[in-house]
Amino acid sequence: MTERPLRVVVIGAGMAGILAGIKLREAGIEDFVIYEKADRVGGTWRENTYPGLTCDTPSHHYTYTFERNPDWSSYLPPGPEIQAYFEGTCHKYGIDTFIRFNAEIGSAEFRDGRWQLQLKDGQRDSADVVIAATGVLHHPSTPAIEGIENFKGTLFHSSRWDHSVPLAGKRIGVIGTGSTGVQIVSALAGTAALIEHYVRTPQWIMPVDNTPYSAEQRRAFREDPAALALAMNTEEYLANVNSYTQVITRENLEAAEFWKATCLQNLEASVTDPELRERLRPDHEPLCKRLIFSPDYYRAIQHPQAALVTAGIERIEADGIRTADGELHKLDIIVLATGFKSDQFMRPMQITGTNGVTLEGLWAERPKAYLAVSMPDFPNFFMLNGPNGPVGNFPLIDIAEHQWHYIAQLLDKLRSGECTEICATAEALASFEERRIAAAKTTVWFVGGCKSWYLDAHGIPSSWPWDYDRFVAEMRQPQWRDFAGVGAAHAEVVG
Repeated sequence: MTERPLRVVVIGAGMAGILAGIKLREAGIEDFVIYEKADRVGGTWRENTYPGLTCDTPSHHYTYTFERNPDWSSYLPPGPEIQAYFEGTCHKYGIDTFIRFNAEIGSAEFRDGRWQLQLKDGQRDSADVVIAATGVLHHPSTPAIEGIENFKGTLFHSSRWDHSVPLAGKRIGVIGTGSTGVQIVSALAGTAALIEHYVRTPQWIMPVDNTPYSAEQRRAFREDPAALALAMNTEEYLANVNSYTQVITRENLEAAEFWKATCLQNLEASVTDPELRERLRPDHEPLCKRLIFSPDYYRAIQHPQAALVTAGIERIEADGIRTADGELHKLDIIVLATGFKSDQFMRPMQITGTNGVTLEGLWAERPKAYLAVSMPDFPNFFMLNGPNGPVGNFPLIDIAEHQWHYIAQLLDKLRSGECTEICATAEALASFEERRIAAAKTTVWFVGGCKSWYLDAHGIPSSWPWDYDRFVAEMRQPQWRDFAGVGAAHAEVVG
């Protein structure tokens, strides 16, 4: 059978888009382009440059498996190092020449067996296959706080940090209690004249040793793969990963006690003021929200020039933030560490599949995709880290590699000519969604008593609700009965 040449468009040049480019070349597919709306690669690591930015995944696990980095400076490396890693990897594998920067796609429509794409600048392209590698956390979420437009100081989202604004000697308010807010407060306590952390829901904070690796350690990692493997897979790390997953799926309630006890011990030992300690005590189950790993937040929030504000925000005024207790907190700078619209993915792109089905129509209730990869009526359109991917449990870089292994098998069907169009069936998606939602309702995200960005508009956790081993097994090989091969050479259903 003659191999069919494929023209592929990849959307996004972040971690997943770079991976797609490398794997396409590895498979001998050179007719592809990566469209990136910004002026350089990196995705979230390009967008986020706030003070104190670090990865909250162990550094040696936050690399492609085929491109380990022995030179991370610490266990949780700073953002600029991660950005440099992706830039360096992109260049090393020759992906730079396949990327078109400042090229944002406005729409994509499947017509006459191909995807027709319209760019925001008016240019057009067409492709046999589209790989959406747009990421999850890239549309900033701005809270609807009364009077936000009246603030006469400087206000910006944490992912749009204004580095032209001096911080020393300023009164800074940070709104948001996730990892971003914690990292910013930790970095600026002592630099700002005052840094106030506005906390609606105190978080569970896991202690972590982020002492920089020594030159000797990094040399060992470079010269001895066994030393690097040992550093990655310590007994403690492997036990914690297994325990973490069991808490999320509630398969082992005793494991939850370990995380709770460790975090509480951290709180009790680190915070001396009993009143402050109680205001920092979480009121929900551990891991109900994404767990925060921090070596220094509790120390930072006790700094003489730092303050925890737990009174609700009533409104923002010209001079600062008015809290529900009537107090006006005068500020020079307000930082919105309020996260992202995690339900956007490819949107606001207008994407239309077969039979007039639109992405907005398919996602009217919630974003959904069969195994986070494929959608019915969207042939030859595949996603890396799409809806319901395991965002909450595992390092996304590892997840993307497993997903690519799965997508590569779909591409093989197209290249071999066994089918010309392939996508999940509506029945397969409906069955997956039924099973996923039922499982999601048993996770700690659903029953743990908190609100988080893991929950969709209907309060259902949107992340992978099973364990890591099940995800790996699902990605090993497609169940071909779940895929429609419209126009297939041999049968309507592939396989």
